[in-house]
Amino acid sequence: MPGETATLAATEPAAKAAPAVLEVEGLKTWFFTRGGIVRAVDDVSFSLSEGETLAIVGESGCGKSITALSILGLVPSPPGRIVGGAVRLRGTDLLRVDEEAMRRVRGNEISMIFQEPMTSLNPVLTIGAQIEEALTLHQTALSRAEVRARAVEMLQLVRIPEPERRAKEYPHQLSGGMRQRAMIAMALSCNPRVLIADEPTTALDVTIQAQILELILDLQRRLGTAVILITHDLGVVAETAQRVIVMYAGRKVEEAEVFALFEQPLHPYTRGLMGSIPHLVDETTERLAEIPGMVPALNALPPGCAFAPRCTMATDRCRAEMPPYREWQAGHFSACWHAEALMTGRSPPPLAGEG
Repeated sequence: MPGETATLAATEPAAKAAPAVLEVEGLKTWFFTRGGIVRAVDDVSFSLSEGETLAIVGESGCGKSITALSILGLVPSPPGRIVGGAVRLRGTDLLRVDEEAMRRVRGNEISMIFQEPMTSLNPVLTIGAQIEEALTLHQTALSRAEVRARAVEMLQLVRIPEPERRAKEYPHQLSGGMRQRAMIAMALSCNPRVLIADEPTTALDVTIQAQILELILDLQRRLGTAVILITHDLGVVAETAQRVIVMYAGRKVEEAEVFALFEQPLHPYTRGLMGSIPHLVDETTERLAEIPGMVPALNALPPGCAFAPRCTMATDRCRAEMPPYREWQAGHFSACWHAEALMTGRSPPPLAGEG
């Protein structure tokens, strides 16, 4: 459950990797502002396999949501622009297709659950009408009656009680948890290959959070959809993902299978995020660890490692040279000059708040 001790309950990775359904390579999304160039996403690469749950974690402003919007071609322009890279869906580079082709992809092959359903749902249309709209656009072979039946079926699939009645209601008539379920129903109505869930449990109480996450994973297992889960909560990651990407200041700083990441993080930023997870079974009175300072402005990044100003392990080299992003163990990547020390167990200086 989000906020509790990170118990590694995620499904273990399959012995044989499934084929990649989505490949992001060298993605760069910059915003051209009066204050300078904001490198919101800077040289990000990853792949997503069929049926896999990939988590992207980091503080607000690290580039998680802009990565998702870039995949869907929804970066606000101006001032934003994708200036480099590739986003391949089953081999087709979505950055090279026209807007009409992208409209066929959105909602049909790649769907997204947004953070706050009240601002994402249309307040003047019923829940059923909004699901029907997506079906009418992408499932043209369905009759009007079949579209209506499918909308009710989707609401039933996401465990909304009395789905026929709820389909006729407006977003403001539903609770926050029901609105989020309706968003999931809409996102999955066309059986997409990829589902992007951007902080899907934000603003929901802990019990509803757990229900929503359980629902997403249950539907994923039943439908075979690949999931990109965007979150700042490592407790959620531990329970849901097979693989994790940690982002900071627009770049990847670590990537690993979830078990490897929690067992031996190879970046001080990841250590800091883990240190901030509450442990409900911990009887000590020590305060939670915290990461000092703030995420730097993306239009004025410091030289060297962007995390160096906040890192108690930082040396002159960290402050002057960008560390390479490299594989330290099989499938475990990190961009840190101290990754080897963290890996071999040599005693690096403790992070702020650690004993």
